[in-house]
Amino acid sequence: MRHTLSVLVENEPGVLSRVVGLFSGRGFNIESLNVAPTLEQGISHMTIVTSGDEQIMEQIVKQLRKLITVVKVVDFQNIAAVEREMMLIKVQADDSRRGEVLRIADIFRCKVVDVSLMDLSLEATGNYEKITAIINLLNKFGIKEVIRTGTMAMRRSMQPEL
Repeated sequence: MRHTLSVLVENEPGVLSRVVGLFSGRGFNIESLNVAPTLEQGISHMTIVTSGDEQIMEQIVKQLRKLITVVKVVDFQNIAAVEREMMLIKVQADDSRRGEVLRIADIFRCKVVDVSLMDLSLEATGNYEKITAIINLLNKFGIKEVIRTGTMAMRRSMQPEL
């Protein structure tokens, strides 16, 4: 089962390495990782997407909480949250197919960020399912390159703090 973890950490050298090492040392895979500073001085926010059953996730969360530099860990599995990621995708789109690619881009509210005679580069923002759907639809045109930010997640406003 896919889990999104929100992890607040002290912003100091080696923190990312220790968190990633915790996962790799126990044979857990990180599907997506996003890290950035918060408004609080010296604190960064990590959003980690991983997979596992309840027992594995409980073990991961407990191990993360044991790290000295970890301030807080929240598993968004049973919490209403907003999840987004951004993608840049370059698609083959010569004159004969450009219109169809642009219609798909419009349906998914993508922005055209670069154009050439043979391809279009699009920017898309959405949850994991939306980004995957865009890739699946554009695959038939020939995708030249895909760059994704990884998931970012935030608790919805009406959810109580843990």
